[in-house]
Amino acid sequence: MTRQKSDMTTLDGDTPAQRLLALLEVIAEKDQFFSLQSLVTETKLPKPTLHRMLQQLESSGMLQREADSRYYSRGSRLRRLAENLLLNDTVHGARHAVLSQLVEEIGESCNITALSGGEVLYLDRVETSEALRFYLHPGSRVPVHCSASGKLFLAQMPPAQRKRLLNEAPLKAFTRNTLTNLEALEAEIEGVHQSGYAFDDEEFLSGLICIAVLATHADGRRSNLGIAIQAPIMRMSREKALEYLPALQRAANAIAAIDCGSMPQRPSHNKKIKKR
Repeated sequence: MTRQKSDMTTLDGDTPAQRLLALLEVIAEKDQFFSLQSLVTETKLPKPTLHRMLQQLESSGMLQREADSRYYSRGSRLRRLAENLLLNDTVHGARHAVLSQLVEEIGESCNITALSGGEVLYLDRVETSEALRFYLHPGSRVPVHCSASGKLFLAQMPPAQRKRLLNEAPLKAFTRNTLTNLEALEAEIEGVHQSGYAFDDEEFLSGLICIAVLATHADGRRSNLGIAIQAPIMRMSREKALEYLPALQRAANAIAAIDCGSMPQRPSHNKKIKKR
């Protein structure tokens, strides 16, 4: 992960591999050749350290030297990696199509989420065409205790795991509706477990209501994909949100089917061995 500080980019990472990936992020943003010295100036890393990192990337085919050997550019392996990601990312495209169809059907913003540590990560989002809306772009993160999807992820955890996660950070109040008492949150989670859907009733942002369900697996495995509808309270009440529940569930089932179809088939161990 890279962080920008004024004109300086810092490379985060606890291991050499993570710092190499952070350096690749910096390189991927460049639209022209670059030199060792320009990266030293940009990152403020020691020249020997950066030289060693560039050598590793060059030897792996991720980078290549240009004619005068002073400048680097992206190597064929890195370009091939980017191309393959674009060519083969049909899962994201298929999920996005389902999300777009749901937004067209109900007229409100919808998103796909996943649990990441103690937060809910927005994997994808399609905005409503309404003028009044809340902007939460893909990559946004929301604390798990005040998110509709977060409550669903918590509800499928064993109690010990859920307690461990919730004890790691205080239940911060974002609005007057945020559940900051562990017993109250547990009671809410029990209701979510029974109903199969969850609300964020102005718990993260005042004026915003959300309903979510999980994209559940047919074999009963725990799911790490949620799909949610969000809207201002002047357009969507809890009662109105429940009217959208069938459409939301159909979209969740479609997304679960996409993910199931993208999983490699496990080899069968029940086939009879032919005798020779």
